[in-house]
Amino acid sequence: MMPKNVERVLWFCAGAAVGAGVALLYAPQSGEETRKYLRKKAEGARDKVVEAGEGLVDKGRALYEKGAKVVEDAGNLLERGRKWVTE
Repeated sequence: MMPKNVERVLWFCAGAAVGAGVALLYAPQSGEETRKYLRKKAEGARDKVVEAGEGLVDKGRALYEKGAKVVEDAGNLLERGRKWVTE
């Protein structure tokens, strides 16, 4: 299962692509104006993807740090248990 942020970004991109296609078919503006519009939309989609990626990296770091702390605590408990058994 994909994380919610990734799923949202994928749906956003799919919606942007469909919207761009419909805009091309029904746009009363010139080709240059349409290209400017599509460029602006693509830049917005790119920014959303970058933001989602940064969020995923931040969450990954937090999970890594939490996992490292759990492993460290488990190691400490194991060591305390060994000392207790040998005493």
